[in-house]
Amino acid sequence: MKTLKYASGIIIAVFALVAIFGFMILSKADDKEVKLNYTIKQIWELPKELREVSGIAWLEDGKIASVQDEDGIIFIYDLETEKITEQIDFAEGGDYEGIAINNNDAYILRSDGTLFEVLNYLDNRKVTNSFKTGFSSKNNIETLEIDKEHQNLIVAPKDRDNKDNFKGLYRIAINSKKMEAIPMVKIDMNDKVFNNENKKAYKNFNPSDMAIHPQTGEYYVLDGKNPKLVILDKAGTIIKIYKLDKNDFAQPEGITFSPNGILYISNEAGDNEANIIEIELK
Repeated sequence: MKTLKYASGIIIAVFALVAIFGFMILSKADDKEVKLNYTIKQIWELPKELREVSGIAWLEDGKIASVQDEDGIIFIYDLETEKITEQIDFAEGGDYEGIAINNNDAYILRSDGTLFEVLNYLDNRKVTNSFKTGFSSKNNIETLEIDKEHQNLIVAPKDRDNKDNFKGLYRIAINSKKMEAIPMVKIDMNDKVFNNENKKAYKNFNPSDMAIHPQTGEYYVLDGKNPKLVILDKAGTIIKIYKLDKNDFAQPEGITFSPNGILYISNEAGDNEANIIEIELK
């Protein structure tokens, strides 16, 4: 009888430990999901030229470089004067989605996977070159960011990667313009934090742009279809997800940081005007 009681006690203890650890794991996953936990600090309504605003990139003196998904033009927008101060033609019309700035050079990504390099983009003698990334229109690639420390560009497919169970962040060396075949980070489309809202896993998360935090080095990846902001550490582990209210972020397409860590998100025009929003996360 004592043996039976002892065995029963062990079984109960094991189940208790399983329940505790299961709760801890579930709580850890739940901690990643934060709904509407942000403050909008300021909104800039954009002029009609930027109704289809896509990627944005921080410049000095409170200016932002941007592209839109119709014209091969870099628009320089001044946050202080709330006006476009310069328009720079770099290519014919097309679905341009991402932009990154590396000193005097600009890089623009078209949704069919073509990368444009505009050397000395602010100069009348600028030179435009184009390169293939390895992605195509079926991937619908929009994300473009620069890792200035390692002189790499980072891209990610919006719709489908090479496999449907992940979306990868891929490096492109600026000096060679060659994309690495193996992603530096794989975002698991079956991760519980995405709630598996769709029957097809690849539809759970659709990256529209990303930015590297200038102080922490973390990756802030934006989803434009189901507005949310996914934060990854340098190893690619999901730290937190911020749900973005569609009333505030109708179609978030671009994201950038100022050097002191102020976060800006651009939205295409929907029912409201296209805009850039300064947002503070909590």
